[in-house]
Amino acid sequence: MPVLPGAEPFRHEGGEVGVLLCHGFTGSPQSMRPWADHLAERGLTVSLPLLPGHGTRWQDMQLTGWQDWYAEVDRALRELRERCTQVFVFGLSMGGALALRLAAKHGDAVSGLVLVNPGNKVHGAAAHALPVARHFVRSTKGIASDIAKEGSTEVGYDRVPLHAAHSLRNFFKLVDGELPQVTQPLVVLHSPQDHVVPPVDSARILSRVSSTDVEEILLEQSYHVATLDHDAERIFEESYSFISRLAPSVGKKGSTTGG
Repeated sequence: MPVLPGAEPFRHEGGEVGVLLCHGFTGSPQSMRPWADHLAERGLTVSLPLLPGHGTRWQDMQLTGWQDWYAEVDRALRELRERCTQVFVFGLSMGGALALRLAAKHGDAVSGLVLVNPGNKVHGAAAHALPVARHFVRSTKGIASDIAKEGSTEVGYDRVPLHAAHSLRNFFKLVDGELPQVTQPLVVLHSPQDHVVPPVDSARILSRVSSTDVEEILLEQSYHVATLDHDAERIFEESYSFISRLAPSVGKKGSTTGG
């Protein structure tokens, strides 16, 4: 299947500091592309992969599960580590959960995390019905484009495939158990008005990680896909400042080229 326009993966070869960006469930790299461009323009090496089953049609996602999505970001992280001295991982929604697992599993290979409206649990009565319902109902209404900014849209599916949603639920449980293994510096930016992931998910993550260098930022003007919303520039600037603090070579003249 052809990839939807705008949903293509993105890679930029920059300096010795790398950033891996992980997009969300049923979404695509398009939701993270302005963030990736912002970092690339500042000389960083950037990797924004397209997760398996995403960016084409929702039926393709029925055949994938969390193991496939995680394997892709794990591969991308290992690639970055081969050419970069430091690597940071950023994630939106489910991408936040993927980032947290990478941090838990790879330890010092991940220098820091920036999470935007990270998911931690599939909520509501429907979640408990998923193990059975997925065998009778193929999909439910989509979650894409929860954005306050007029005219801004997300390239994502208009349906949620239930086999994939069931896998996501299992993945969230797995990651929740691994949160105490996360020790890296962490920034969590979340929207009080989020119609996809409730703020309680961010609170749960912040309460369970072992990180001591932690910052929580509220995105008052945005909904779930805050990377395409009114607070996007703030996310980009805060994340670059975070990297600059932890990777002192960033931002100094002549130090972000080569590698």
